[in-house]
Amino acid sequence: MPWAFIVLVALLVAGRFLLAPHLTHPALQTWATVFVAVCVQALPFLVLGVALSAAITAFVPASFWTRALPRRTYAAVPVAGMAGAVLPGCECASVPVASGLMARGVAPPAALAFLLASPAINPIVLVATAVAFPDDPAMVVARFAASLAVAVLAGWIWARFGRAAWLPAPRRTAGTGQSKAGAFVDTMRHDLLHAGGFLVVGALAAATLNVVIPRGWLTAVAGMPEVSVLVLAFLAVLLSICSEADAFVAASFTAFSPTAKLVFLVVGPMVDLKLIALQAGTFGRAFAWRFAPLTLVLAIAAGFVAGWVLL
Repeated sequence: MPWAFIVLVALLVAGRFLLAPHLTHPALQTWATVFVAVCVQALPFLVLGVALSAAITAFVPASFWTRALPRRTYAAVPVAGMAGAVLPGCECASVPVASGLMARGVAPPAALAFLLASPAINPIVLVATAVAFPDDPAMVVARFAASLAVAVLAGWIWARFGRAAWLPAPRRTAGTGQSKAGAFVDTMRHDLLHAGGFLVVGALAAATLNVVIPRGWLTAVAGMPEVSVLVLAFLAVLLSICSEADAFVAASFTAFSPTAKLVFLVVGPMVDLKLIALQAGTFGRAFAWRFAPLTLVLAIAAGFVAGWVLL
């Protein structure tokens, strides 16, 4: 350890004299400013959202869900979707939570509606969106309306056309004997490290896009409404940013229209690479191959319509 510390100090001293003169380029300073701003603004909301999600996972009893939801599937879907507005949860935890709900007897379409709504319309996400778009309060309303519509429609469509073979019923798992406080700490630690990594990646991508891509290209893409919507939807899938932080990344895409930014915010918490992988690993590839494209189409359509009507 002492030798490692000495090597680290030597590298820092060498970097101070060898690299510092080359780190004053305006583009690099702009990149650093955007990266730090996105991380600093988003981090408090990320921590709070992960803490609330871990608290729900650890302290809310399983029987609560079966008592709170209606027995009729088509009525349970919108209730489960609205539950996402008062029961926060990041998308990193939404898949195992939905699996647990199904294992405790909740109808799969209702559990899927909660899976989509919880990371998209919870209070932490909406407050973060209001902070990221202080001059555009309609963005909060549009995000809530479009995301809830996607969650409910996806649940209803799955209730109508879904097949049991595509979504095997999860089995109950035996308890580990861990205390609730221990489960809270472990869940929060895991989700914070996992989501924080994606936040850093998203901030890096946002800063890089603002510096590397020529403004003329962004202006050209942003000037085509349909193309700009699809570009940001595709980017949301690739970046896989935690929903508590994605509003700050979206706000940094200043060249794009509010509708394109809204589509980015609606798609991201519902369809991204990590969620597709989690869904495939938890529910099987037959489910993921059907549910992810369905959700993506609904999210793009709902975001576009909500942006056209409300923004």
